[in-house]
Amino acid sequence: MRIVVVEDNISMAKGLRYYLQDAGHAVDLLHDGAEASAFLRDEPADIIVLDINLPSQDGLSVLRELRERGDLRPVLLLTAQSETRDKIEGLDAGADDYLAKPFEMEEFGARIRALSRRVVAPTTPNATIGGVSFDRTARMISSAEGPLNVPRREVALFERLLMAEGRIVSKQGLLDSLYGTGTDVDEPVVEVYVSRLRKRLQPHGVQIKVQRGLGYLMQAAP
Repeated sequence: MRIVVVEDNISMAKGLRYYLQDAGHAVDLLHDGAEASAFLRDEPADIIVLDINLPSQDGLSVLRELRERGDLRPVLLLTAQSETRDKIEGLDAGADDYLAKPFEMEEFGARIRALSRRVVAPTTPNATIGGVSFDRTARMISSAEGPLNVPRREVALFERLLMAEGRIVSKQGLLDSLYGTGTDVDEPVVEVYVSRLRKRLQPHGVQIKVQRGLGYLMQAAP
């Protein structure tokens, strides 16, 4: 999944990013409320992690703007404030969950997993292509013989190509899904992951094709 983290505490923001990336998610990291508001108007994301106390524009106003324009993406609020009235204000503004600082990463991870189940709830939690199936909640690729041993980055790549439903996804689009927008990683990294994933999927009737100058698409083998 692609997760946007908006947190002005640099060390905490980096810690959250590393934790989420280790779980196989792409992470966009922002530190300013106004910047985040503009970013969220134009960029896709599955889950938003939003601190309340931000420079330029506070998190609650960013959240209200999201909901006023009909943006229903799940939002987890982070704040040092733990008073009941603050929680109520955040939830009334449209937050899906609320986590007061300081918190354990294990609890943060559990909250993210809970929100991710809401993301996949409107559609079928499992998808099939060729001879493999994908459990979106468990983030597991399986064949008739059982689960495949696929590293997390490649699972994220598979998920992005699967979501495209046979359409071409650019290298930059795949890079954003793997690492987040603006990351200091070059496009050739995508070629390495695609090559590895292609080899894993070929025996199970799934092809990843390259369209020169355009990107990649995934489809069942004929």
